[in-house]
Amino acid sequence: MVNKLLSKGRKFFLDPQESVLSAATLIMFMVVASRVLGLVRQRVLAHFFVPDELSLFFAAFRLPDLVFEVLVFGTFASAFIPVFTRSLKEGNDKAWETAGIVVNIGLIIFVFFSAILSFHASFIYGFLAPGYSGENRETIVGLARVLFAAQGFFVISYVLTGVLESSRRFLIPALAPLFYNLGIILGTYFLAPKYGLLAPAIGVVFGAFTHFLVQLPLARKLGFRFLASLKLTPDVKKIGKLAAPRILETAFLQISRTAELFFSSFLSTASYTYYTFGNSLQLVPVGLFGTSIAKAALPTLSREADSPARFRQTLFSALYDMCFFIMPIATVLIVLRIPLVRLVYGTDIFSWEATVQTGYVVSGFAVGIVFQAASALLARSFYALHDTKTPVAVSISSILLVIVADFVFIRILKFEVWGLAAAYSLGSLVQGTLLFYLINKKVGDGNFIKKLVPLFKSVVAAFGAGLVMYIILKFFDKSVWIKRLSFISTLDVAKNIPFEKFVLDTRYTVNLLLLTLIVSLIGGATYVFLSILLRSDQVWNFFNLLRRVFLKHKVTPIPAKEQEQISPPTSDAS
Repeated sequence: MVNKLLSKGRKFFLDPQESVLSAATLIMFMVVASRVLGLVRQRVLAHFFVPDELSLFFAAFRLPDLVFEVLVFGTFASAFIPVFTRSLKEGNDKAWETAGIVVNIGLIIFVFFSAILSFHASFIYGFLAPGYSGENRETIVGLARVLFAAQGFFVISYVLTGVLESSRRFLIPALAPLFYNLGIILGTYFLAPKYGLLAPAIGVVFGAFTHFLVQLPLARKLGFRFLASLKLTPDVKKIGKLAAPRILETAFLQISRTAELFFSSFLSTASYTYYTFGNSLQLVPVGLFGTSIAKAALPTLSREADSPARFRQTLFSALYDMCFFIMPIATVLIVLRIPLVRLVYGTDIFSWEATVQTGYVVSGFAVGIVFQAASALLARSFYALHDTKTPVAVSISSILLVIVADFVFIRILKFEVWGLAAAYSLGSLVQGTLLFYLINKKVGDGNFIKKLVPLFKSVVAAFGAGLVMYIILKFFDKSVWIKRLSFISTLDVAKNIPFEKFVLDTRYTVNLLLLTLIVSLIGGATYVFLSILLRSDQVWNFFNLLRRVFLKHKVTPIPAKEQEQISPPTSDAS
């Protein structure tokens, strides 16, 4: 019995996922856990540090993130996985040699630029965040130098992530972020009373090390080895060639991220914390339905690149399902922004002003999260076709738009920090729309307008659900009736209603949580009901997924008629 359980457990962790849906579902569950733990991490930070202090910690990530994202991360999303996946078909030895060499080149480049930027960090942050004082700036610089060490571990770790995802082992890479977040949480909890802001920085280093360590055993089992080589093999050159446009795109994206820090520093010291906390909330649905489905689909799309019909079917099916799932969550973030912020970040030292400002940021992001998630999948569809130039050109254009919008919203129109989130959503809208149009032009069958119909149905259903949620939220919130803010309370028929008997006092956490759950569940049910009325195909995909998970207690592959099975040939098996 014990051996049987151990065998099943080993198979669960080590065996590949055989379909996009099964892989995406697995990743979704792990992304949920990771994002939830990420919110716990932010809650712990909000417990120990006020927003003014946390802004310094978040600002310290800017330089380390810039080096890592530009030189390392973009390479694996766009170039490493497609090349490594095809290399596995030709022979394992060739593929593992490529992975080992990429690790060495990535480390050398990262260490070189990290050393230079660390040495000049004080001068650079004076330019990047001019709104921070000299003392605050020196705190940021000291933290940044510690955080560079953490990103060094990520250089290796993301190669391992690429190796495992190319081999369709999605569970372990999805577990790795959990260990990263745990490192920050534990470091903050145990060390903050003694070391202050240095505590979470130490936790970041420890978390990054465990992010690498948890993936290493399975990667070695599959064949990965560290090599003493910098040989520029054809595959390594191909990765470099494919990554070049993506590196350019990522450089522009980091300029945009830096602009967010730059402009927020003019508003207030705490503004960057509001922006970061709001971003953390909106990343939950983006990671859950955007990143997970995009990651799971990339290996399949890469294998189907030579079959336009199968490629098209897989891509648009994944896109419609993604948008169907993410629409109601975006609506919840808009309608329930204040309750959600209070539940997640509402510590004793997180003020009402901080709650309101963060809530506005969440709404600013929520408007565009559907386009963020769609862009993640659509960009990878171009990568699978070995076309990195098109999504890069679109991305750079949208990033430039975001930077211009940042300037207009903050410096000219004098918006609060939520203007940065609104600018980001505007850029995401442009990027997602253009990518959708261009990929349809590249692989579509000419029915562009028809392909918009499933998306339109999801939008209509989400709008109706949002309206219902808004009315219910205002009806049952005691503070609304007391302050006479609700349009319901202004009606003559409502003036004599004994609202104390049915409304909830949201000053208490349990009541706030209950109200949030009730409104969300009713909104979700309304969304599903309206989707059925609109005859959305995606709602039946949703029911089938629930049936497979809860009735059969497993996620089975998509039926053969959907042409989505990705069982590898013998040469691709591990």
